[in-house]
Amino acid sequence: MSSPLAGVVLAGGASRRMGRDKATMVFPASGTKTMVESVVEALSARCAPVLVIAAPGQRLPELDATVLRDEVLGVGPLLATGRGLRAAAEAGCERAFVCAVDMPFMSPDLIDELASHVGPDVVLPWDGRDHYLAGVYRTDLAARVDDLVARGERSMRSLVDSVNTQRIVLPETAALTNVNTAADLV
Repeated sequence: MSSPLAGVVLAGGASRRMGRDKATMVFPASGTKTMVESVVEALSARCAPVLVIAAPGQRLPELDATVLRDEVLGVGPLLATGRGLRAAAEAGCERAFVCAVDMPFMSPDLIDELASHVGPDVVLPWDGRDHYLAGVYRTDLAARVDDLVARGERSMRSLVDSVNTQRIVLPETAALTNVNTAADLV
């Protein structure tokens, strides 16, 4: 039997495009839930534990997840991903679904589809482009992330391009929608 799949939500901080913290913005389609609550709920349906990587001092609503704090603000998703993968490994998980907080339509079905592919280091959805922050990653990649960050890398592409990555071709789906502007919220 394989180990459980952890969920890692990268909550980040303020968005340059939106001028405020995306994680705590209410996502109208969910009623009164914030984007972080919506994403944690979707991951909780398939992942245990669910870990939220937050910026230093970032305020979040009460979540049914473990909140871990980035030690440095503004260094991009690679460092936060490494922290989440390390925590997932410490919790006994061999793989983790890593997701950005700005994907409030995330669905358990997408997680199931990607998690069903067990051989590669990374499994990413592809719908004409890579979705680095909606994929399944082996938790032992945390050491690789440390090496990349020590060399000055900050992008997820640097990790994905350096390991065995499988891209799963999918039709366009709402689950992969990133909310990057206030207009995307409606």
